[in-house]
Amino acid sequence: MAERRYGEAPPKTDSTIASADWYGRQIERERYDNTLFVDLDLTEAQTVGVVFHECTFRRARFNASSHQASAFVNCTFVSCKFFDSRFKECKFVGSMFDACEFDQMQVTGGDWSFTGLPGAALGRASFKETRMREADLTGASCKGGSLRDVDLSGAWLHGADFTTCDLRGSDLTAFDPENLRLKDAIITIDQSIIIAEALGLDVRRK
Repeated sequence: MAERRYGEAPPKTDSTIASADWYGRQIERERYDNTLFVDLDLTEAQTVGVVFHECTFRRARFNASSHQASAFVNCTFVSCKFFDSRFKECKFVGSMFDACEFDQMQVTGGDWSFTGLPGAALGRASFKETRMREADLTGASCKGGSLRDVDLSGAWLHGADFTTCDLRGSDLTAFDPENLRLKDAIITIDQSIIIAEALGLDVRRK
């Protein structure tokens, strides 16, 4: 399992829900704390205002599910599938992802600060107007993906691949072009100045 930042141990769980079939279920205002979910099927489910606090998901299926203003705080996701899932104004602060699949996942708004996504394949996912401050994207592959208007300040990006990624409007102050891939990434003129300065260039307006 991928390690959390600073070697922190994952939260302990004190109850288990195994092989639950929540296919197509509509879940509102429920709360789960320190729960281990094994083989949970959330395909086409909808959550609104649901809170998962320090829970662990193993082999959960979030395929084609949608989530509005729900929270997955300091959770752990292992071998989970997020194909065609939607997260709008959701909170994932401090959550860790290991060996998960994110094809066609769409994230709009919300707070994903301090999340752990080391080595994640995010090239077919999209994030828009999302807070990802100090997120761990070490070695992540965002090739061909989209991170529009995303706050990546303080993010860990060493070895990440942003080739052909749409980064317009995002905070690139944590980007070190010498330690990640940026070939053909899509950025704005203002962002190009930030990248140039990160390369040590003396940028002047005239």
